[in-house]
Amino acid sequence: MIMIRRDPSGLGMTSQRARDRLIDRLRGEGIGDRRVLEVMRNLPRHLFVDEGLESRAYEDSPLPIGLGQTISQPWIVARMTELVLEAAPRRVLEIGTGSGYQAAVLAHLVEQVYSVERIESLLRVARKRFRAQKLENIRTRHQDGHLGWAEEAPFDAIMATAASDAIAPALLDQLAVGGVLVAPIGDASAQQLVRVRRTATGFERSELGPVSFVPLLRGTL
Repeated sequence: MIMIRRDPSGLGMTSQRARDRLIDRLRGEGIGDRRVLEVMRNLPRHLFVDEGLESRAYEDSPLPIGLGQTISQPWIVARMTELVLEAAPRRVLEIGTGSGYQAAVLAHLVEQVYSVERIESLLRVARKRFRAQKLENIRTRHQDGHLGWAEEAPFDAIMATAASDAIAPALLDQLAVGGVLVAPIGDASAQQLVRVRRTATGFERSELGPVSFVPLLRGTL
């Protein structure tokens, strides 16, 4: 786990004041984990968005990052992180590195993050961001997310940041007993945020509410 220091960089819509307003909004919308809120208050989200969109980085909305992908809405980042932390994980697998922002949030809260991305060009940019932020507890792999990362399993928690019709069997296999998996399940017309807990005898599934994510596609680019 890495202790994050308040980063005063940024002006105007990327200033600390803009970040504080976002955190106040997240708290007002039900995000209660102080650890998550503090990390998101201090982590510079504007460094994880594309050039020209920095002024919108602290809006509570998803933003495009190219190739049909997005950086998730801050509220959903916070909510999914809260759900993952319920398992008190040391090692977390993320499916869909994207911009790198979600992995960066997790890296300040858990011992080790493993992140898989199918689009190599996005992964290269995310790796540069991790280096710039000195996040040394994130390991990444260019691979189809449906496959997970079997060589490093089992994981205390798994988070998918793109939606599929069903949870890939490989991901369930890689979840440790006592662990939790959080993922959007459904198609473009209807998706639910789902939490799966692995017990000694099987899996317990809960649906937590409607969400909207880009699809989890197969193969690599």
